[in-house]
Amino acid sequence: MAKRSNDKNTSADILKSVHKNVSGLNRIGLVDKKTLREFDEMCLPKIQLMNGSDIKALRERLNLSQPVFAMYLNTSKSTVSKWEQGDKIPNGIAQRLLNIIDDKGLEVLV
Repeated sequence: MAKRSNDKNTSADILKSVHKNVSGLNRIGLVDKKTLREFDEMCLPKIQLMNGSDIKALRERLNLSQPVFAMYLNTSKSTVSKWEQGDKIPNGIAQRLLNIIDDKGLEVLV
């Protein structure tokens, strides 16, 4: 999976700015909590489901072995291997974490 493009980063920056404004409107009573919750949900980044080759490409781009990558993800080397071979699909939490690492790098975990 390739790094996300600058267009997506720009979109994320715009959403972040708009979210800040809507949160401010909520604080002064112009936007109710239900609308703010719906807006919060809309602003969550979408998960890009990673398959085995995406995960392997990410790991290799980070220049990590399977055991070290597994330690970062708090899982086993066997799990990473099964993901990469397509024998197992990462669950939702793992997919989110892989997306964050793909977008922000390993620095977010240390």
